[in-house]
Formats: sequence, C-alpha cells, structure tokens
Amino acid sequence: MLDDSDETEIHPLFAGAPDTTEFRKLRKRLVRETRAAIEDYGMIRPGDRWLVCLSGGKDSYALLAVLHELQWRGLLPVELLACNLDQGQPGFPATVLPEFLAARGVPHRIEYQDTYSIVKEKVPAGRTYCALCSRLRRGNLYRIAREEGCSAVVLGHHRDDILETFFMNLFHGGRLAAMPPKLLNEEGDLTVLRPLAYVAEADCERFSRAMNYPIIPCDLCGSQEGLQRVQVKRMLDEWESRSPGRRQVMFRALMNVRPSHLLDSGLFDFSGLFPGERTNEAVKPPVLRPNPGEH
Repeated sequence: MLDDSDETEIHPLFAGAPDTTEFRKLRKRLVRETRAAIEDYGMIRPGDRWLVCLSGGKDSYALLAVLHELQWRGLLPVELLACNLDQGQPGFPATVLPEFLAARGVPHRIEYQDTYSIVKEKVPAGRTYCALCSRLRRGNLYRIAREEGCSAVVLGHHRDDILETFFMNLFHGGRLAAMPPKLLNEEGDLTVLRPLAYVAEADCERFSRAMNYPIIPCDLCGSQEGLQRVQVKRMLDEWESRSPGRRQVMFRALMNVRPSHLLDSGLFDFSGLFPGERTNEAVKPPVLRPNPGEH
C-alpha cells in the first residue's frame, strides 16, 4: 500500500498542512483508502487521462489532493486534468478555483455553462432541482471529457454519498441500487470513477478544514431542506449516533450481496432450485480487502 518511507516531501496540494500526528494519520488514511478503492475496482489503465471534477466543495478538494499525491508518488500512472463547471449560479466566486489551481500548478479547465437559468426555468416552484441539474452537469462533463481526450470522469462521491443513494433508491425508487465506484456510461466511451468510495464524509470535512481550502457552497440545491437526500442523511446520522460504526457495517453489506437470499429472479435461478439439482447461483464477486474504510 502507501509507502511512508519519505514523509519529508509532499505534493504542493498538501502545502501548509498542520504538522500534527493526527493530521498525518488522517492524510495517510485518505490516501490508503483511495488507493484501495482504485485497486479493488480496477480503475487504472496506465496512460489514460482523467477529468477530475472540482466543485469547490470539501469532497472534491480532498479528491484532488489525494489523487495528485498518488500520482506524485508514482502510484497512479494516469494524467490528471482538474475541471470546474461554473453553472452560472448568482454570486458564484468565479475566480476562487482558477486562482487556487494556478497557484499550485494543477492543470485545469474552467468551463462556463449557464445551466442555473435552465433549471430555474424548467423546475416548478417548490420542486427540488437535483435531477435536472445533475443531468445537465453530467452532459457537459461528458462533453468536456471527450474534448480533452479523457477516458474517465472522476467524481468526489464518498462512502456516505453511496449509502445515502442506496437508501433513497430503497425508499423512493423501489430498487436495490447505489453509486458504483466504477461505471461505464451509456455510450460506452467513458468510465465514471469514484475513488473516494471507501472514504468517510467526516474525514473529507476534517481534511479540507485542516487544509483551509476555500470551500464554495452549492447555493442552488444545498439550501433546499425538502430534499430526500437531506432526510436520509439525518436518518443515518441518528442511527450512527445511537450505534457508532453502523454506517460502516451497512456499507460492507453493499459489498457482500447474496442473490439467492433476495427476490430478483434475474440474478438467481429460483425456477431451477430443487433438491438434488445444481443451481445457477450468480458468481460471487471477488473478495475485497478486509474492512476497507474502517479507521
């Protein structure tokens, strides 16, 4: 895993990091868990170019820093291009990210597309903006990736995002589905990667706060208290407060699926299940490292 033999040098994105044992442990954990997810889900194809999506939130800053640390140490043999999509939200500090990236020598592209006006026009009053906003954002990011010769669009979704999506699909979508760490787009020409899949949101927050990164809030949907995701997050927070470690147990369940103990006949041959007859149970996924993401 991570080679800790040389702690005297770090990537410029970590410049100014607190010189404390606690922060060093946090940084190592972020890098270790990110590398584990990258390896477990076969994200690397040496020589590829990745479009690393940077929103200005705590998660995307953590993603950017950790990926550059891995690349800098020779553990991520791909080219990284940071990208921010300025969606035209009123008051968006358009100079913050370009200045931040330029000062640290990070290759980047800043794209302006006024999707904000489209969302405000199309979504009825009182309805949430997320679905349309995410579709427009995704379409633009795919386009930019193709224009830049990138094979992957890399997002900052973490363990808690994946869990929240699972429960949203369970409660509101009527399906067992989450955010996969690696996904092929419908056109089949781009992969969508989530290298922070094993990382806890709290660690992203601690890291970005300790680094004093210039956080840019999402004012379009972040203030909509009626969001289903906000409700699910509160539910998970309550469970975690009552039973610490509950999130990690549930996350591990997503990596330990037993089709024969569910009800999807497309995944398991229930019709052929009789005594003395061989079943066609789905192939069990490869065994991942024990307890990824546990601290």
